[in-house]
Amino acid sequence: MATSGGLVLVTGGLSGIGGATAAVLAEMGFIPIVADIATRPETAVGAGILLWPRPLDVSDEAAVEEGVAAIESAHGPLTGLVNAAGILGKMHKPDRLKMVDWDREMAVDLRGTYLMCRAVGTRMVARNVGAIVNVASVVGSAAAPVHGYGPAKAAVLNLTRTLAAEWGPAGVRVNSVSPGFTRTPALETAFKVGALSEERLESVAALKRLVEPREVGKAVAWLLGPDSSAVTGIDMPVDAGFLAAVGWLPYGGLR
Repeated sequence: MATSGGLVLVTGGLSGIGGATAAVLAEMGFIPIVADIATRPETAVGAGILLWPRPLDVSDEAAVEEGVAAIESAHGPLTGLVNAAGILGKMHKPDRLKMVDWDREMAVDLRGTYLMCRAVGTRMVARNVGAIVNVASVVGSAAAPVHGYGPAKAAVLNLTRTLAAEWGPAGVRVNSVSPGFTRTPALETAFKVGALSEERLESVAALKRLVEPREVGKAVAWLLGPDSSAVTGIDMPVDAGFLAAVGWLPYGGLR
């Protein structure tokens, strides 16, 4: 796979899909710089990965604008952006889901994606070059009992297409990936506390397994690179066939 070797900002890049994506990008010849709300002075990252040393809350408009400006001042123009910062939704019934939790899910998963796209994308447009990948989710395309997270991710899909059309004339591409159930620390925690069942999740995917974080990272790398130069405005499910198989459940599931 050809790579651009450009500087790519990865939000939420200290763990999970963001962390795996940063590692894959470094291996592919990109220069990933990780920004995360959890950054501390002692934070370490892998080989070939740069760390923005200050915490970045993607839901904070002023912090995003100041942070992106400072990152470009310190490291040069960004040619790529991966919006991987996000929080999982609470699986409560509507009457039990606290609005403070709903608001926070929307603030990080949707507002944060928009603010980062705006701050970085506007600069890319001025330079007539750049690629953005938003991390959405299969629950943006299928109903799920996460009443904040699901609608936020569905909106990310629409946002992706809208910005692709808005910035396409300037040569800036905007795409998204929709991971299925991915073996992240957050999902492993859900298994341990019994909130989700690993066996059940595997059973409803066409490939009968979970997704590995690096598999999402490889899809992101392709969408950022020159091999996808004519691709913009799409969502790429990386879900082990979850969306393909879920419609079989009313018929008794996969054969």
